Amino acid sequence: MILVTRLNGSVFAVNPDLIQRVDSTPDTVITLVDGAKFVVTEPLTELVERVMAFRARVVATAHSLEETGTAHVLELPTHTGQNDQTSDHPSGADGDLPAPVPLHRRRP
Repeated sequence: MILVTRLNGSVFAVNPDLIQRVDSTPDTVITLVDGAKFVVTEPLTELVERVMAFRARVVATAHSLEETGTAHVLELPTHTGQNDQTSDHPSGADGDLPAPVPLHRRRP
């Protein structure tokens, strides 16, 4: 998931696998494969970088899992939203994300 900011300052997470396109007209609009649209404050180039970083973390975690049998969980980048106190995510008043859960290889 990547974190993005609505125009009112609230932060929410989007599954990058469900993004169909991102338009910059001049507001940045994320369109999901189901047709849902979200207007966000982040510029298009920043969203592209966040999706690329997300995919790199997935590949790195999968590679670590293959090599060692356990994945070294990579930390999510901190979100520097304008107004994290009004975010609508359930992680807490301070805006911190919950700690990642380590992955382990399944035993056959």
